[in-house]
Amino acid sequence: MSELAVAPEVTMPPGSGGMYGEKVAGGGGPAVDFSYVGIDAILEQMRRKAMKQGFELNIMVVGQSGLGKSTLMNTLFKSKVSRKSALATAQEKIPKTVEIKSISHDVEEKGVRMKLTVIDTPGFGDQINNENCWQPIMKFINDQYEAYLQEEININRKKRIPDSRVHCCIYFIPPTGHCLRPLDVEFMRRLSKVVNIVPVIAKADTLTLEERDFFKQKIREELRANGIDVYPQKEFDEDAEDRMINEKIREMIPFAVVGSDQEYQVNGRRLLGRKTKWGTIEVENIAHCEFAYLRDLLIRTHMQNIKDITSSIHYEMYRVRRLHENNTVAAHANGLPEHREM
Repeated sequence: MSELAVAPEVTMPPGSGGMYGEKVAGGGGPAVDFSYVGIDAILEQMRRKAMKQGFELNIMVVGQSGLGKSTLMNTLFKSKVSRKSALATAQEKIPKTVEIKSISHDVEEKGVRMKLTVIDTPGFGDQINNENCWQPIMKFINDQYEAYLQEEININRKKRIPDSRVHCCIYFIPPTGHCLRPLDVEFMRRLSKVVNIVPVIAKADTLTLEERDFFKQKIREELRANGIDVYPQKEFDEDAEDRMINEKIREMIPFAVVGSDQEYQVNGRRLLGRKTKWGTIEVENIAHCEFAYLRDLLIRTHMQNIKDITSSIHYEMYRVRRLHENNTVAAHANGLPEHREM
């Protein structure tokens, strides 16, 4: 009788052999450590789920007319995403009161889908008397929190609540080169308590580099003097690494930006820029302006953090206040004394 050849036992990698990576006969694959559990696979599961669901981002732009708000949004996303671009009509008249207008787009890049909503505020800062012109904007932001809250407290609530909350407000500062206007201070002081504000100096190519640096320093001093906490807020830094990264960003704020959706040929390269008699201002060149830093903050490095702070800080403060108001009203209706925390 001939002897049977016995194949050596080997450990198969997870997914290629037994369900639990048990020893199987035959094969010549590399041995896998039995200590491997597979916890790291949760990252791939989360990625697949997020890719299926897609993402949402709601950005509000605030500033007087003529500061390039629509152009900057088109430059950020390299598409015609602004309201004016998408709804091209005859010359738009400046409204007599502040209006809130939004437009949504489905943006896709490398298989990642995102619903982008751009909220515009025509009429802001364009009147002779701009007293309380921030109020309609504040009301709109709170209305979105209220809509989300009502969906959240429904008995039969949706599996995924549509998120219309404003994640970020880009505030456009005119390039005066001197200081903030009372309107700028009042708006950011009030709105920074309910939304993430990112201030930018609009049309920064109208300033020299020395004027730009002086203006940025002056704005930072005024923000500190008025207790205005713009994004990224120091109190929300999660650890030393976050603090170090965010400190560099805080030293740059406000970003001096230039927007353009026009392409030009420069030294054999096609790039976004503004052509002048003296040359081309390259939008994405950090030696020319700080647009690239703003883009990285909003999209490439801090987008999720901006959304997290909106949800866990700004919306949470609104939710607690509203539920407390409802409990107080209910207690008074039932003739019960108001509950006070010790």
